[in-house]
Amino acid sequence: MAPKVIDKAKKRKDMALACSNLIHDVGIKNLTIQKVADSAGIGKGTVYEYFENKEDIIFEIINIHIENYQNQFLKDITTFSSIKEKIFYFFNFVLNDDEETSKHFNGYREYLSIIFTDGNEGMWDFNEECNIFIEEQLNQIIQEGIDKNELNPISKKFIKPIMIFEKGLVLVKMTQKNQNVKKECENFINELFALISTKEGIKNV
Repeated sequence: MAPKVIDKAKKRKDMALACSNLIHDVGIKNLTIQKVADSAGIGKGTVYEYFENKEDIIFEIINIHIENYQNQFLKDITTFSSIKEKIFYFFNFVLNDDEETSKHFNGYREYLSIIFTDGNEGMWDFNEECNIFIEEQLNQIIQEGIDKNELNPISKKFIKPIMIFEKGLVLVKMTQKNQNVKKECENFINELFALISTKEGIKNV
């Protein structure tokens, strides 16, 4: 009888999925292999069969959250009819204060604090992958607006500035308690579309 072939990648993902809420429950810094094992209902030795260290499983858990967020984003973005609404939705992670989004935002806050103090090549590469996804989606939406003659071709030059502004809003929300980030974002989007839209009198967000 042939030995059973184990899909290691799937096993890693299943184990990380079983303890995916640990990042929110105990925090990234307080997460341990023992807590992972307890949450997944397995022994520490089994964890080490699939993960090199604590950082390895943290990345796998974060990957799950990012994948879920991106899939939901792709689904939600189709519900908006205007290009302006679609671009504004890119800031939902910063502007939405519902319980679920706030939970992920606080997790991202802790992740950033670790990058600033103990960042490594793996973290930088991971961030770059996330940026590529956002840039690709922005590019598709802006190209859609250009193809529909709703946006000027120069709009493509604003993809990077939009991404940088979003990161700036994240830091403002994290560090300035009384700053109205939603209002700042609305002003930014409205002024941006005053520059790049081919239509006059376009409705403000």
